[in-house]
Amino acid sequence: MRVLICEDSVLLREGVARLLEFSGHQVVAALPGIEDLEATVDASKPDLCILDVRLPPTFTDEGVRAALRLRENHPDLALLVLSQYVEERYASELISGSTGSLGYLLKDRVADVDEFIASLEQVAGGATILDPEVVAQLIGRKQQDVKMQRLTPRERSVLALMAEGRSNQAIAEELFLSEASIEKHITSIFQKLELEQDDSGNRRVLATLAHLENTAGATQTNPAEAGPRKAWK
Repeated sequence: MRVLICEDSVLLREGVARLLEFSGHQVVAALPGIEDLEATVDASKPDLCILDVRLPPTFTDEGVRAALRLRENHPDLALLVLSQYVEERYASELISGSTGSLGYLLKDRVADVDEFIASLEQVAGGATILDPEVVAQLIGRKQQDVKMQRLTPRERSVLALMAEGRSNQAIAEELFLSEASIEKHITSIFQKLELEQDDSGNRRVLATLAHLENTAGATQTNPAEAGPRKAWK
C-alpha cells in the first residue's frame, strides 16, 4: 500500500510513517500542510491519503476541506481523516458523499497499533470506517438542525439576539416589536426546540446553546464516551 501523510505534527507524522513502513507499506510523501498536497498526489499516486483536520495556515478545517477536493478530483483515492476533532460541517458532506474508501478516526481513541494499521488497510481496500463518536456527533447535529429548521426567520432573529445576551426589552427595541411579542416568540422557540419548562428556568440558556451549536463549525469531542469504531463495506 502506497500512503501519503498530511499532518502538521512532526512527531505524529513521522510516527505514523514509521508504523506504516514497519508494517510493510510505502510512505510516498509526508507533508506538514496542504500547500503541495494535490500536486504531490498527482505525482506520487498513493493508494491512501491520511489527513489531519486542522492544518496550517489557520488550523481550523483545512484538512477536511482538502479531503473534499481530493474526493472530487481523485474519486478512486482512499482517504483517512485522522483528527482530534469532529469537523461536523464538512465531515457530514464528506461522509454523505462517499461510496467507500473513507475513514474518519479520532487520534485520542487509537489505542491499538495493529487495529489502526488494519483500519488503514480496510479503507485502502474500499471500506468505510468511522469512529462511533463521529457518527454520534453527526447524528446529534442533524437532529439539532431539524429542530432549528422549525424556527421562523423572526424567531431566529430573536434567538440570535438572545445569544448576544440581550434582554427582552433590548430585543424588542432592536426588532421594533413590543415586549409581549418578544415573549410570544421566545415561548414558541422553547416549544419548537422541545425545551421543557422546569424549576431551574434555564431554557433561555439551553436555547442559546442550541443556537451556538447550530452555527458552530467544529466541536471538540470527548473520546472517553464512545465504543469501538464501525466499518462498512
